[in-house]
Amino acid sequence: MGVILSTSQRNGSARERLLARLLDAFGETLPPPEMSLREIAARIETSHALLRYHFGSLWGVLAAMLKAQRSRDNEALLEAAQQGTFDDFVRAIWRTYTRPEQLSRVRGFFYVVGLAAYGPEDFREFVESLGDLTAMLSSLAEREGLEAREARDVATVTVAAIRGLLLQELLTPGTRREDAVTLILRMREGRPAPRSCPER
Repeated sequence: MGVILSTSQRNGSARERLLARLLDAFGETLPPPEMSLREIAARIETSHALLRYHFGSLWGVLAAMLKAQRSRDNEALLEAAQQGTFDDFVRAIWRTYTRPEQLSRVRGFFYVVGLAAYGPEDFREFVESLGDLTAMLSSLAEREGLEAREARDVATVTVAAIRGLLLQELLTPGTRREDAVTLILRMREGRPAPRSCPER
């Protein structure tokens, strides 16, 4: 006798299959915001109505794809972090998200974050996933001797600094300091960054 799935289980399976097709079609990138839900549906050979039913809107599609892509990134980063230090992990995060091929996805990330700021309830799963890197960094900081609360604070500020510098690079390309990671890690250690020239 076969297993009888509930409606929610069947819907969940269908949603996951659609998400897998979206990820296959777009790879590490995201559909550009100007691309309509109908165009995306045509790209993965499904119906506009089906995408709307499972994801709600174009923004729902983008948020679901981002969450899945970032989850895959985190798996790879976590594997690399097992034998590394807090500093190694920060550098790995920075390398991952500053690769030229990641620019489209980083831009999409901030686009969805902006939408979520206006309606967090509409992006609940995505918002909840934003703490994943912080949790991983916090665990490493504890492993290196910090108390739990201090480790969490250090991880929170570090992730905020990384995201802030990535946003700066999107808004003003080419202005990012080459030693951005060094600045972030010095901030963690409580040391001022070296000045390139005296203050006037």
